[in-house]
Amino acid sequence: MKGPAASRRPDAESWESAAPSPRASERKPFEREVRRALVLADSSKTEVDALLEELEPWIAERVGTVDVVRDLRTFTAEAERRRGKPVAELPDLAIVLGGDGSILSCARAFARHPVPTIGINFGRVGFLASVEVRDWEVALEEVLTGESVLEPRMRLTAEVNGGRGAGGRKIALNDVLVERGAVQAMLTLSLRIGEQWVSDYRADGLILATPSGSTAHSLAAGGPILAPSMRGIVVTPICPQSLSHRALVTHPDSVLHVRVEQTSGLTTLAVDGQGFQPLKEGDEVRVRRHHAAFPLLARPASNPYRRVRERLGWRGSFEPGPDLETERSVPAPAADEAGFDENEVL
Repeated sequence: MKGPAASRRPDAESWESAAPSPRASERKPFEREVRRALVLADSSKTEVDALLEELEPWIAERVGTVDVVRDLRTFTAEAERRRGKPVAELPDLAIVLGGDGSILSCARAFARHPVPTIGINFGRVGFLASVEVRDWEVALEEVLTGESVLEPRMRLTAEVNGGRGAGGRKIALNDVLVERGAVQAMLTLSLRIGEQWVSDYRADGLILATPSGSTAHSLAAGGPILAPSMRGIVVTPICPQSLSHRALVTHPDSVLHVRVEQTSGLTTLAVDGQGFQPLKEGDEVRVRRHHAAFPLLARPASNPYRRVRERLGWRGSFEPGPDLETERSVPAPAADEAGFDENEVL
């Protein structure tokens, strides 16, 4: 049940070259032989353990070596502590049992050595972990037989004060966030793109998101939805004082500089909702595109627009749904009951 043999194992960051081509964002078949698989489970969810008991022997029959991590949080923390050095031998495939947050944890654990990853969704949303639990066996069979597709997802890098700040370079799959801390006072942040000043923001913060992250925190703050195959950086202010401040989308190769001009207390930098780093007045966060995409796997017939429609509860037509039908089934009150004279001319 294994896919077409590969001539060689990929280098650590060869999924996207250092100078990405315009076509690097396109979906492509995933035809690499899987010899070693890593199962990352969010065991804080009891239903995950139930599936793991079924999935582990299933995958072990089809792949030479299978490693299972039941404590994803500890695994990720250890990987980050090693600052990019692999915790163990890199797998050919990572299978994540959890939600989008678990996918982000996997992306952090392999930030500098991205591993092809497929997610089985146990979360509330499932934009990144797109495989439904009921379809796990079919989806993994597609991976092993070369029928699944690779969706390279753009990432960002962030560093404080040109890399001289604490924390070093950070890598984000979803977003980079500069926001106020617990103090209930707005920040003043300035944004420069390249050498061009854009604006000063009096706001609770500023989100810089990838297309993948456009359906996360940025969307909740009023930002646009970008197709995951796009390349661009979304800049979304959080609760800006000026009503004219709106989200904008800039070129993927832009270098963005966010400077803390004024703060009344703690200001923090967060990457994918983790790793909060304190900032002070005068600190500058530089954000740009990472040269290597994150190799996310999907089913061949997956439709990102359908995922958005279903996850966000969009109505697919103007036909009345069950709620409207229920309303229509309630008889209208008689004219005299409503207090009107049916012969009255208005």
